[in-house]
Amino acid sequence: MSSRQQALATLIGPVLLSFDGATLGVVLACVAVRSFIKYISTTKTLRVILRAPESSVSDLRSILDHEQNEQSPRVVIVRGHVETKSAVDGKFMNLKPRTLVSRESGDKAVIIQRNQTCLYNEWRGLFGWYNIWTIFDGSGREKVSTSIRTVPFILVDGDQWPQSEYVIVDMEGSRHTLPLVTVYHKLQPIHASSYTFLHAILGHGYPVGVLDEEKILPLGKEITVVGICNSKNGIPEIKSCKDLPYFLSDKTKDQMVVDLGFKTKVLLWGGIVLGSVSIGILGYAIKRNWTRWKEWRQQRQSQQVSDGDSSQIESDEEVGDVPDGQLCVICLMRRRRSAFIPCGHLVCCQICVIAVERERSPKCPLCRQAVRSSMRIFDT
Repeated sequence: MSSRQQALATLIGPVLLSFDGATLGVVLACVAVRSFIKYISTTKTLRVILRAPESSVSDLRSILDHEQNEQSPRVVIVRGHVETKSAVDGKFMNLKPRTLVSRESGDKAVIIQRNQTCLYNEWRGLFGWYNIWTIFDGSGREKVSTSIRTVPFILVDGDQWPQSEYVIVDMEGSRHTLPLVTVYHKLQPIHASSYTFLHAILGHGYPVGVLDEEKILPLGKEITVVGICNSKNGIPEIKSCKDLPYFLSDKTKDQMVVDLGFKTKVLLWGGIVLGSVSIGILGYAIKRNWTRWKEWRQQRQSQQVSDGDSSQIESDEEVGDVPDGQLCVICLMRRRRSAFIPCGHLVCCQICVIAVERERSPKCPLCRQAVRSSMRIFDT
């Protein structure tokens, strides 16, 4: 565990364990409810994937014709190879395919994504204290800047050329993860400057390195597209569905079904386990706090009664000099008046006896034997 994680655990641990773990029980219950909600959503997604027809690019038109007859567009799964859209436009200006070229590897691609991550040190501020804001917002660890370039592309069957059948991939509005290939990955250290020490003293993390990455979607890569397919001007076009976790993927339909099935099992059993644990913790916390409240109420009632008795006893106590051998061993002010049962020791005054009996496990101050009750002794 890193020092950052230790500091976070030190801050959160006492909060979660407060109220005899009631806070932890509520947090686990919220996580269990969220797990069940995700389980329901993932189950619906799995059903959609199972019902979706899987097709090649050449067989997609028959599926579209069938859906148009039924007037009920459905999610389809198409697997093919990546090609630029300009390669099939048929225009004189597009005889030369418009592609992107990786600056680092020289590979042709339709998507190029560059990530630049500035890594910050896990620092401690002045006198070794952590900055609490960087612990929660993560600003003291890294900062990422991303740039992405795309050109229109299509899916084709890889064993035919020129392509007679293709499907246009509409990337507009898609927030899904892309199946990109990393072609460049390099970490460049940053040398400390004259301001590094000042940044550390003032509580600002300073950069220690820059990680440059370049990822591409190359031409000819075989991928699977999951989305809603429609015919636009007689040409099939597929776009993403925001309710599905997949759009462009390296996985086949069978692999998607296996992954979603495993995820549903994890979410279901995780929700059951967390829910059971949270019920147990909340039950224990409720019982514990209820017992404490009853003990506090009884103690307060007995204290009110004993305060009245003590005031009466103080008025009845002797005023004057008391021999040393007759002084209470606790307060050393009043005469010994009460004997403990069952040990029978006469060592305390009536007020101190009440204080001893008020304890959770009262014991005789002389022999340390458990006390059941006491008896007032009167002189003749």
